[in-house]
Amino acid sequence: MKYFAGLILLIAFTAHGQSKYKVSYSDLLKYEGTYQYGNGGQLQIAANPKDTLLYAIIGESRYRLRPSAKDEFLNNGNQQIHFFFKGDLTDGYTVADATPNKFYKLLDRKITFQKSAWIPRANGAQRWHYSVPAPRNDGLQTGPVAGSGLDSALLHKLVDRIVGGTYNDVHSVLIVKDDKLIFEEYFYEYDENRLHQLRSASKSFSSALVGIALDKGLIKGRLEKVLPFFPEYNLDQGDPRKKLITIENMLTQQSGFDCDDDESSSKGNEVKIYPTHDWVKTVLDLPMVDAPGHDAHYCSGNIFVLNQIVQNVSGKSLHAFAKENLFDKIGVERFDWDFVPDETHQDSYSQISLRPRDMVKFGLLYLHHGKWNNEQVISREYVDASLTKHSTLRGLGYGYLWWCEDLTVNGETFRGIAAKGNGGQRIFLWPDQNMMAVVTAGNYNTQSPSNRLLMECVLGGLRK
Repeated sequence: MKYFAGLILLIAFTAHGQSKYKVSYSDLLKYEGTYQYGNGGQLQIAANPKDTLLYAIIGESRYRLRPSAKDEFLNNGNQQIHFFFKGDLTDGYTVADATPNKFYKLLDRKITFQKSAWIPRANGAQRWHYSVPAPRNDGLQTGPVAGSGLDSALLHKLVDRIVGGTYNDVHSVLIVKDDKLIFEEYFYEYDENRLHQLRSASKSFSSALVGIALDKGLIKGRLEKVLPFFPEYNLDQGDPRKKLITIENMLTQQSGFDCDDDESSSKGNEVKIYPTHDWVKTVLDLPMVDAPGHDAHYCSGNIFVLNQIVQNVSGKSLHAFAKENLFDKIGVERFDWDFVPDETHQDSYSQISLRPRDMVKFGLLYLHHGKWNNEQVISREYVDASLTKHSTLRGLGYGYLWWCEDLTVNGETFRGIAAKGNGGQRIFLWPDQNMMAVVTAGNYNTQSPSNRLLMECVLGGLRK
């Protein structure tokens, strides 16, 4: 899930490089304001005094706009955004290669975005001293870094690099070793009480709900065919391969649909699904390009179908089913998961939002083979299968909507499992070390430092 569907105008496939055209911070201020975007939505444009760049802000997400010419900026897809003026004041903008002749009007010259959100820590890193994470009676045990095998000096360097901008736009880092939360730090406007969007890390939670539905017998087995769950649809079943798609094929991203979020030409690319009236039917109506169970392609549409299957067999909303059967079990009291698969939710694509400490609980549930406080929330067999390679995706092993991603540091390879989302969201498990980490960040559609900081400042100092 790289995109907000309504943001096709402002974001696209990640492009790198810096523009040679420069604009001063004082000149950037003239573009600030609240504007129209998409189909009835709003965004804010704000200037960052730290990197002297302009950003489009939608909800909690910030997207960099690089200056390219007078009153023109490039988004991460190298689409050209041109601002228009009435006299000396901005009036609106257009986006090249988007809806023809569409003009997005300035609604208000004021913005509600707090400028303090550009600063990782008001006091910098020089005053930071390690402290044991506070116990909050939330089901997590806390403990000191001393005796954990982690290098406390590297943890200090971790904070220093986030505050200094080497690891840019990181919102939180939490580390668990031997079942104890030993490191918990927040940056910018984030804290332990604020929900954070997970983007595609939400996929691993969808996998958990499928596992629970299997455990309850609501889904008979992983090899059960997908199409019979949707008798209400008059689907094009001319290609006999479509009838062979199983639950497991969807979990391993091997459905065979023409659905690839990494290819803009794919008919099932997510940006083409979000504006439709029925995401699930749109996916199921896609043509086949391969037999199920063969090549894997990163397809968010597969997860929409799985989520709807869980709703169909349980007779409950995804939120209600998750609350009763997953989150209540592990002590998660607050979360957002509004799965409504149609164009009315194209700006959030029905992702989940959680507090980072609750992300830790989910990771620990999987690190403990599906058990929480001596209760088997998800069957061990399903959890272990979820964290085992079944396919290869983007050059990495892939389980049941979990990445099998090993990290090599100083010549030592750490076997890792991860839930990952655009922007740098991570729930990283290292079973052999009985360790896990959570990272939340805001590097949307740009390269995230999440893996690098874990390698350099966490795993890099871990004593054998």
